[in-house]
Amino acid sequence: MNLVFYFLLLINIFAFFVIGYDKIVAQKHKRRIPETTLLAFVFFGGALGSGLAMLLFRHKTRKTSYLIKFWLIVILQILAICFVTLDYKI
Repeated sequence: MNLVFYFLLLINIFAFFVIGYDKIVAQKHKRRIPETTLLAFVFFGGALGSGLAMLLFRHKTRKTSYLIKFWLIVILQILAICFVTLDYKI
């Protein structure tokens, strides 16, 4: 359980800083981090860090297509956690 906690902690911290970095390079009109990379962090457990960074840095908050994908991943993760913890069978 400790390994999972540290993995999630690290990926959320990293996702937070990656969103912040993407905001900085966006303001400087430089090469951006692809949305698929940002969403990969969300998919692998960095939803909290990514979400907080989006709100704090006001980055990607108006891009509807990104927000739909972000929330779809979060909802699927919540459903997966519920499925595993409640031990439902298909």
